[in-house]
Amino acid sequence: MSIDESEDGIDGSNEAQIRKVTDQSENRTSRRQLLRQIAGISLGLPLTQMEALPVWAPVSAQRQADRERREPTPVPAQTAFSQEDEQFLDDLEHQTFLYFWEQANPQTGLIKDRCNVRTADTSIVASVASTGYGLTAICIAEKRGFISHQDARLRVITTLDFLWKKLPTHRGFFYHFANMNTGERIWDSEVSSVDTAILLCGILTCRQHFRDRDIVQLARAIFDRVDWTWLSEDITLLPMGWTPEFGFLPSKWDYYSELMMIYLLGMGSSTHPLRPEAWLAWKRTTFEYDGLRYIGSFAPLFVHQYSQAWFDFRHKRDKYADYFQNSAIATEVHRRFCVELGRTFPDYSDDLWGITASDSDKGYVIWGGPPAMGPIDGTVVPAATGGSLPFLPDATIRVLKNIKSRFPQTWSRYGFIDAFNPLKKWYDTDIVGIDAGITMLMAENARTGFVWEVFMKNPEAQRGMAIAGFKSYS
Repeated sequence: MSIDESEDGIDGSNEAQIRKVTDQSENRTSRRQLLRQIAGISLGLPLTQMEALPVWAPVSAQRQADRERREPTPVPAQTAFSQEDEQFLDDLEHQTFLYFWEQANPQTGLIKDRCNVRTADTSIVASVASTGYGLTAICIAEKRGFISHQDARLRVITTLDFLWKKLPTHRGFFYHFANMNTGERIWDSEVSSVDTAILLCGILTCRQHFRDRDIVQLARAIFDRVDWTWLSEDITLLPMGWTPEFGFLPSKWDYYSELMMIYLLGMGSSTHPLRPEAWLAWKRTTFEYDGLRYIGSFAPLFVHQYSQAWFDFRHKRDKYADYFQNSAIATEVHRRFCVELGRTFPDYSDDLWGITASDSDKGYVIWGGPPAMGPIDGTVVPAATGGSLPFLPDATIRVLKNIKSRFPQTWSRYGFIDAFNPLKKWYDTDIVGIDAGITMLMAENARTGFVWEVFMKNPEAQRGMAIAGFKSYS
């Protein structure tokens, strides 16, 4: 399919546009690459400030074995949203959906990785992860009446058809970044295992929600094409990606993170399944902070959110944990951590907290904690609390409503900007697709469980969790 660039307001060649975006982003690095650069390092706060915070420490294997015989740490109970809360979340979902609908090429379905909401954005860089979130957002929007069934179905079919026939792949896996008009690879980006997984989750959600013959056939073809056995040919731990120039990336999915969706989808494949022992290969390190214990990583809060946007871990556990409760505890720990940081950055409080990988006034930053990582400076990231709505609904919605009412500069046509810093009076100009996506999906899950209910009807999801050993419990 030939795309007329002038229809999208793009002047000049694709090459020039790509160079312009690349220069502006300073060859923007992916979250996962940045995480690897600082893995195992606690940055940001001087030691004197760190000593003022509650005790944090990894828990030894023996101590963990002893504690597993005790009752789990309680977390705040979930309560129903008020009518005012429901209206706020409805507005948030509707505005956020507009990003995925309007910042896409309607002829390819590919959705921008990010866009500037303060100017006429002419960037052409799409990401497959943003597209995966967008496909799920279309299902939510159709259910809530934001768009018609006919418009939603047509956009989904157009997207899946382009993904199946034209977007470059390797062994069924997709490149991280692509030209939204042509599908061409951008920035020498990697074939990404996690970004492909996010896209597949969106595709499978569409298959179950629409139950349309064309969508079902395209979704099945795209998913069954993914060769998980190639990804795990010589190792049990999965690599994070592959490039035609250098082969597999040296980094592996070896510690608890958003990796769960990758392994579960791979084990659920009926054509090229991962071996069951893959689920046992990655490490689950237990941390303790302020008396709370949870499985975690030296990573921002988003690692506790992404897989759970689609996979429903509620009232289920494998041989290691109830991962839903684990994320609830990790979110509560992060809330306490931010409140304690209020001694240094007075904008942080019980009504204003949340730090995860995001934009900053100095560029894209990987930050969060505990332990403190990255150059924390008082920046607040709405997606940190937005993506945690099902885990701590009362605490998180209080923050989101406070942000919108006290800081109107954070609100845009597409919902919240990516980040802001009240202390510096800095407000981002951009919406980032994956941050908008996790906020919208988790808002709907917190309200109705819709995404969980639809996605978990897929036999691939059910099979993956069964092979991983998940069992329901009261």
